[in-house]
Amino acid sequence: MPFPERARRSRRWWLHVFLFLLTFITTTAFGYALRLSFAAGHSLDYGFIVDGYLRLFKGDHVIWSGAVYSLPVLSILLAHEFGHFIACQRWGVNATLPFFLPSPTLLGTLGAFIRIPAPIYNRRSLFDIGVSGPIAGFVVLVPFLAVGVWMSHVVPSANSNDSLIFGTPLLMRVFESVRFPHVEPVNIALHPVAVAAWAGLLATSINLLPAGQLDGGHILYAVGGARMHRLASFAVIVLLVLLAFLISYWPSLIWAVLLFFFRRHPLVYDNESLGKPRLAISALALGILVLSI
Repeated sequence: MPFPERARRSRRWWLHVFLFLLTFITTTAFGYALRLSFAAGHSLDYGFIVDGYLRLFKGDHVIWSGAVYSLPVLSILLAHEFGHFIACQRWGVNATLPFFLPSPTLLGTLGAFIRIPAPIYNRRSLFDIGVSGPIAGFVVLVPFLAVGVWMSHVVPSANSNDSLIFGTPLLMRVFESVRFPHVEPVNIALHPVAVAAWAGLLATSINLLPAGQLDGGHILYAVGGARMHRLASFAVIVLLVLLAFLISYWPSLIWAVLLFFFRRHPLVYDNESLGKPRLAISALALGILVLSI
């Protein structure tokens, strides 16, 4: 997820490396909990996360078995952010290396982002930079999704009484239907590799929302201009608020607040046509959003 802002390009390599290693630790601890929960035949048990950190502090090497989750999820995030970074390099746009965000719980990470110090004034470069991350991350996550679902197994009521239940994106449901015909998602215990792909789908769906300064917002602005971007941003914010109050999905309210404050997009004065290939890619990005959400 690129963030244009007024700031000097970060040259603190140690900070990028430190955040990446810290995120590797938190995602590995989370992966350790996933692995134990999967072996027990149910979804995530938060008690295993606490046990994982205790084992980490004691120097118990068994904690590193959680890399079965951390390596795939970090690979997906790296692909996404370096998709943006390489596109920036191609267009001569100044950008930092990725900043990773560790999290002690949740999915072990809050994602990653790159910083772009100056506004992007060219529509084609804005489009390429915005769309490159989600596509790169999606290409990397699909094989992990296929392998992870294949290694998953059926456990009656696997997720019914557990602390965390994973919703089922459309693409994951397609793979599950092939692997486990006529089995409901609630009865499928996801392998940690599948959960890593699920996390990648979550990040992809959020980033592709056509609003604010998200990747989807950049794509929509490049394709439809400022007015369409404003209307879509407003619609997405309203939809997220409605989801919070109508079905009590309160995380959507947090996203609505964040998008409200980051709803404005830097102006792009270039009116050059994107061309048919880029319009076709924008349709592909829309398809990825539908499959990921």
